[in-house]
Amino acid sequence: MTNTLKCISPIDGSVFAERPVLSLDEAKSVAAKGRAAQAAWAARPLEERTRLVMAGVAAVGEMNDEIVPELAHMMGRPVRFGGEFGGFNERASYMASIAETALAPIEVGEDATFKRYIKRVPLGLVFVVAPWNYPYMTAINTVAPALIAGNSVILKHATQTLLVGERMAKAFHAAGVPEEVFQNVFLDHDTTSDLIAANAFDFVNFTGSVGGGKAMERAAAGTFTGTGLELGGKDPGYVMEDADLDAAVDTLIDGAMFNSGQCCCGIERIYVHESLFDAFVEKAVAVVKGYKLGNPLDKETTIGPMANVRFAAEVRAQIAEALDAGAVAHIDTFAEDDGAAYLTPQILTNVTHDMRVMRDESFGPVVGIMKVKDDEEAIRLMNDSDFGLTASLWTSDLERAERVGDRIETGTVFLNRADYLDPGLCWTGCKQTGRGGGLSVIGYHNLTRPKSYHLKRLGTA
Repeated sequence: MTNTLKCISPIDGSVFAERPVLSLDEAKSVAAKGRAAQAAWAARPLEERTRLVMAGVAAVGEMNDEIVPELAHMMGRPVRFGGEFGGFNERASYMASIAETALAPIEVGEDATFKRYIKRVPLGLVFVVAPWNYPYMTAINTVAPALIAGNSVILKHATQTLLVGERMAKAFHAAGVPEEVFQNVFLDHDTTSDLIAANAFDFVNFTGSVGGGKAMERAAAGTFTGTGLELGGKDPGYVMEDADLDAAVDTLIDGAMFNSGQCCCGIERIYVHESLFDAFVEKAVAVVKGYKLGNPLDKETTIGPMANVRFAAEVRAQIAEALDAGAVAHIDTFAEDDGAAYLTPQILTNVTHDMRVMRDESFGPVVGIMKVKDDEEAIRLMNDSDFGLTASLWTSDLERAERVGDRIETGTVFLNRADYLDPGLCWTGCKQTGRGGGLSVIGYHNLTRPKSYHLKRLGTA
């Protein structure tokens, strides 16, 4: 009996889509086709590869009217927010715009005797394992620069967003990217691990859980296959005494609650200077009480269900444990909360770092807010985490923010904003958030390898 992957819609618990998985032999055949097609793709001019990739991106944009409700069905994001094409296009466009300079040879020196330079050459076959929470934007972070750099790509998407890879492959193929150069696959976990262990790929980029990242590393052990891993997060916000309070509340609470809190760089804990603490909490509670929880297909809905009942159950468990330990909940249960995927967004105070809600990744619409007396206390608390993706600082003093930022163990420091990927900057993390980096010039460096040329001219001494 064929094993199938099933996307269970959080809207009503029905099966929205299902696809059969490949056997290991079938998957190895797909990988072999991708590897065989890579050299001819890399031999095409950079301008041509870039043009075809951007045509594929535009073709995805042409599907947006279908994609937006499809995403609502698959992972619960309200249709009022219009999908992901803005960020999808922004990231791909930026990477296309810097490709020529990012991939240009590094000139070391040339004279009458020697010509020396370092080229950036493609790795070969890149395997992209993408998550469900921002399924288009997270995938394009690697797919676009990998293809532009001359790699072939195999994309495996999360079961919760089963149809995204098909959409992307269809669009890119229609735009002229060869089918063997960009392939979408449906795989179970065992086959995925077996492929990696069999050295089927030259690089694996994974975005997902810490447990998933460990599984990728175990599978790759001894193969010398490179891995890029963006894993968990517990991103903090720190509001200093001179912050723009209204802007801080609006941005940090949106960063905590948007997409039902299911953001890689969502705000999961907030530290507020004691002089602003009460006012911050009051304003934050007012914002969250104004949300409308409901069916994501309803244009009035501002916060939809979590993508899966088990994700919501983990958030409820963290909240319940915190309340048992003395935390205070500020949001009464919404009428639409069904005890399953539809979950009341919550603000907690009187929280401590002894509580899981302030230490474990929640990945849901809950945020704990703590009072701090100064920068030293805030820095200590922000660094008291197993994760390090982003931190959001709020102050009118740029130099102070830079000093604090230098001491925070994180991949990105934001000032007076949060929850955004600037494609000109490297998207990276530290500690259990993972390793490697995407986007920016560094993203190209991680999808290519250096190759040195030391050329002596004939007839020279």
